[in-house]
Amino acid sequence: MRVSGWQRIWRSVFVKFSAAFIVVGLIPLFALSLFSLQTFTDHVERNTNNNMEQMVLFMGYNLDNLFSDYDKVSKLMYYGSSNLETQGASSNRSISVNEEERINEMSIDDFLTTVLYSDNFIRNAYFVRSKDNKLYSQTKDNKSFLPDALPLEDWKIPLKVQPKQLAIFPVHEESYYKNSKIRVMTLGRNLIDTAGLITSTPKIVGTLYFDVDIAVFVNLFREMRLGNKDELYVLDANNSVYYTNKDMEEDQVFISEASNRKVLVLSEEVPFLKGQVVVRVSKSDLYEQLTSIRSTVYTAIVICALVLVVMGIWFSRRLSSPIMSVIKQMIRVESGHLESNLVVKNQDEIGRLAHGFNRMVDRLRSFINDAYVAEIKQKQAELNALKSQIRPHYLYNTLEVIRMNAVHNDDNEVADMILSLSNQLKYVIDYGEEWVTIRRELEHLKDYFYIIKVRFENRIELRCDVADPVDLDWSMLKLSLQPIVENAIQHGIRPKGGKGTVWVTIETLEDMLGITVYDDGVGIDSDTLERLNSMLHDPKAPSKNVGMKNVHERIRVVCGEPYGLNISSREHVGTSVRLLIPIRKGGDLHDDTSHSGG
Repeated sequence: MRVSGWQRIWRSVFVKFSAAFIVVGLIPLFALSLFSLQTFTDHVERNTNNNMEQMVLFMGYNLDNLFSDYDKVSKLMYYGSSNLETQGASSNRSISVNEEERINEMSIDDFLTTVLYSDNFIRNAYFVRSKDNKLYSQTKDNKSFLPDALPLEDWKIPLKVQPKQLAIFPVHEESYYKNSKIRVMTLGRNLIDTAGLITSTPKIVGTLYFDVDIAVFVNLFREMRLGNKDELYVLDANNSVYYTNKDMEEDQVFISEASNRKVLVLSEEVPFLKGQVVVRVSKSDLYEQLTSIRSTVYTAIVICALVLVVMGIWFSRRLSSPIMSVIKQMIRVESGHLESNLVVKNQDEIGRLAHGFNRMVDRLRSFINDAYVAEIKQKQAELNALKSQIRPHYLYNTLEVIRMNAVHNDDNEVADMILSLSNQLKYVIDYGEEWVTIRRELEHLKDYFYIIKVRFENRIELRCDVADPVDLDWSMLKLSLQPIVENAIQHGIRPKGGKGTVWVTIETLEDMLGITVYDDGVGIDSDTLERLNSMLHDPKAPSKNVGMKNVHERIRVVCGEPYGLNISSREHVGTSVRLLIPIRKGGDLHDDTSHSGG
């Protein structure tokens, strides 16, 4: 099945690890950041809205005070200019205005000047006498007045409807002054003659008007810091606009609107006007700083996410790089390049993996070398075996010719010796056998001892005793008796001189087979005996008794620790060597009792 590139990449454990690392990092980052940002945004919006509500409330209060103050200014016509005490009811304002052209014991022009300078934002003051519509005016600026442009007829309308109330006229330009574009709001009040009888229709002596610069509103609303998109309206009871910070058409009526996603609408009543102040704030400007903070947080989240992704990729590559090196070296080893080796830089798990890989390659190289050498040795052994098969065959034929010649000359003893020697050679040179039957081992021992008897003129005798439970077809190690018997003759009987006997007893000892070789030779002193036993149990100890040590080590290697040789002796009495091996039934039944040349 063909695997695409993306599938192969996704199957990589490092890609999965990086993806898991990034996802596990990004999800908490986004969740916590968005939750914190939303909580912070809601908190800031609530505080901002509360602050705006407090400011609008404060503006409504200030507007009410402002118009109350201007109402008091308009009532200066009824009070003294110095102590503001009420004039007597007997004072006839009609005579004072119409005949004397005075208000509050001062000329009308002086009174207008007093009104003009009673407040910094009053720009112009006018008085229209009702008797003949004579116009008196005062202004702070040296500008050309156009009396005919003054909209007195329009201003008189609300004063006729409510003659005793202060009339407030919406913001307009000073069009009655030449080349003036200044915007003002005009306030007016009738001067009523209260002398005489009170009638349903008040007797109006004249009307006071004064223009207030709209800078008073700009100064009043400065603390609100309204933006270009924000709107502010000062309304009367009929929602007619007295003042707005936007361009206003004449007789404009405000259309109420509730707050929405784009605009925050706040209002506060102005009791003096029986109206309200309305503020429409653009949320984009109001929350501009919050939007900037939100953008900064989003940018920080994106940067953190990118850093997390980069860190995940970097960490994955840092983790995968040494493992990829191991994989590359494994591919080289698979291709047969056993000289590959990894540099171990760290002692962490990756370093241990690299170290283990190097050990594996070294052992594999050693194993291959050993196997190669073993194969060469096997070939050499097979060649040597072929050679050895030729040489013994030639030797057997030669010995058989000599034996037949001895028989021909009636020298039977020599013929029997040659036959025993030939049997021994066949038994010794027969490769491939480690275990043989007890019968074959005893027959080989008898062949060997026949030559010893002839050599020493029958002075040395061999006796073999086999216990009843012992089966001669049981197995024992090949060539394990002859070296011990030879050692008994050479080091036990011969030094004594005269006749001697070697006994071989075979018996069972629990689950072991015990074979003991006795001799009645000179024996061994205690020090030498201790040294011999120590030599047998110390593999590194040198020994002159190579045959016995070889037999002991063979038994230990093949059969295990409990088995082997044990020597006991008494000086001038004799020596016994006990050989312990496991009982092995059903041994090799091959029996070479007769041999002939070929």
